[in-house]
Amino acid sequence: MKRTIKVVGAAIVDSGKILVAQRPMSDKAYKSLKWEFPGGKIEYGETEEAAIRREIREELDCEIEVDILLPEIEYEYPDFILRMIICICHLVGATAPKCLEHNAVCWIPLDRLSDLDWAAADAQSYPIVADYLNLLLSAKLF
Repeated sequence: MKRTIKVVGAAIVDSGKILVAQRPMSDKAYKSLKWEFPGGKIEYGETEEAAIRREIREELDCEIEVDILLPEIEYEYPDFILRMIICICHLVGATAPKCLEHNAVCWIPLDRLSDLDWAAADAQSYPIVADYLNLLLSAKLF
């Protein structure tokens, strides 16, 4: 029986672009140098919103506000099951994200998300993020 890990990821939106992060080199090919929405594990007693704000502070040294939580996805990796909720967020304050724990971070236009070599769970999530943001764009809410 594989363990299940519940995590949150941040789709941080600014000026029509989304912040993405490249995982560091790893001995596990399924995650080595793959792109993801930054975030991490939800600690006991934390809400998704509190967890993502903490994770972004730790990983990127900046503050965010959560706009909406997208539906949870589940992905089975070789050694665990991941349950992930992506949070659509925006930056708060003037501090730009810093690359503290990843190989790289960058802002990417919505229509270029498919160009990245995503971690498998995030590969399931980015089309949901893109669909949601495209819906907001078409309604002129974004």
